[in-house]
Amino acid sequence: MEKISVPSLLKHISSRFTSAGFKVYLVGGAVRDIFLDRQAGDWDIATNATPDEVKTLFHHIIPTGIDHGTVTIPFKGMMIECTTFRTETGYSDGRRPDGVQYTATIEEDLSRRDFTMNAIAVSLPDGIIVDPFHGRADIKSKIIKTVGDPTERFTEDGLRPIRAVRFSSQLDFTIDGQTLDAIRPALGITASVAKERIREEFNRILLSQKPSTALRFMEQTGLLALIFPELQNCRGIEQKGMHIYDVLDHLFQACDASPRTNLIVRLAALFHDVGKPDVRVEDGNGSWTFFNHEKVSAKKTHEILTRLRYPLRVIKDVTHLVSLHMFHYEPVWSDAAVRRFIVKADKTMIDSLFELRKADSYAITGTAGHARYLEEFRDRIDAMIEAEHAFTLKDLAINGRDLADIGIPSGPITGVVLNELLEAVIEDPDLNTKSALLDIAREIHSQKIQTPD
Repeated sequence: MEKISVPSLLKHISSRFTSAGFKVYLVGGAVRDIFLDRQAGDWDIATNATPDEVKTLFHHIIPTGIDHGTVTIPFKGMMIECTTFRTETGYSDGRRPDGVQYTATIEEDLSRRDFTMNAIAVSLPDGIIVDPFHGRADIKSKIIKTVGDPTERFTEDGLRPIRAVRFSSQLDFTIDGQTLDAIRPALGITASVAKERIREEFNRILLSQKPSTALRFMEQTGLLALIFPELQNCRGIEQKGMHIYDVLDHLFQACDASPRTNLIVRLAALFHDVGKPDVRVEDGNGSWTFFNHEKVSAKKTHEILTRLRYPLRVIKDVTHLVSLHMFHYEPVWSDAAVRRFIVKADKTMIDSLFELRKADSYAITGTAGHARYLEEFRDRIDAMIEAEHAFTLKDLAINGRDLADIGIPSGPITGVVLNELLEAVIEDPDLNTKSALLDIAREIHSQKIQTPD
């Protein structure tokens, strides 16, 4: 019998089960990661003990999914998910089983799982490998294959097709032909899956090494048109100038080229030109123009992210980046113009905006070096931020209380005066002293009184 070395923590927790006469196995993604020589994250275990029996073995458990036989065990600083061996019947909502039956063996339990690479178990504490569906061979071949009939697996759970393409990006695996062919007939089931679940899988795709691997499988199977019809509409939209890709391939390339750990930038990179099909106009010379596409793209991005129920802050930041991605800098810009750009961009978003521009530039031809003066522009911005110039009302040397002290009443006029003071300081940072700003404030207030709106 083939075995693996079992971590001490798993030996300790398994002794609670085996000393009481129960069987217990390590299952799920941790087992797959072991055979991929990757660092395993969470530990999931399966047992023939029922949830009530598991309760008797530990001082405290959390009934995270007790209706389906799952509890969470806090153990030595880890949260161990524990599920009773089970089979499932009926998936009327295309996501969760209508019924769960406890079963006697780990082999029966593994038969309900999604992909062969996830249907491997390790007996605890002895480390004996249980692999009834040849998952290790598929891992070695770097192929994603369902357990049993793919049509049945995808009909049971509409999220599984998205998980298949997600794993292709995360693991750099291909998808078995029969498994891939079964995705399109299951699109109706996938359409019923909660938007939040789709969003979480999509986030994992975007944060993988190469999101375009999954995105191309999504396009091939119809998942892209189902979930992101706005993206699918970008296929075949040719561009002009140095662009060698159509809009969709350009977006895929930009997404891949953006920082892997920054979800905001990856979302912006994928959607930054999504409005181009709506504004494309032929210029009469065989080329295309896309006037104001960044505004339309920002609007569409807002709609897409709202549809997938992203947090409001994520939606705000991503659409902000998309709306500004076409910024055009020239060395002749004055220092005041650079400061105005910082205000418009929001200095907290500068890093992300420049990462987006670099990814966008790379995706024009698949090589770096198409963003002229970008380094010079960034150097000027960094110098101004380091000099602690004023870019927001909070950066001013005075506030509303100071204005009240010189007779400017609280109310809308306070905001008007402060904003005009900020404009003055952006033009000339040396004015950001209390005495200078109070003198300017008196003059502004006097003019407002003499020429009210």
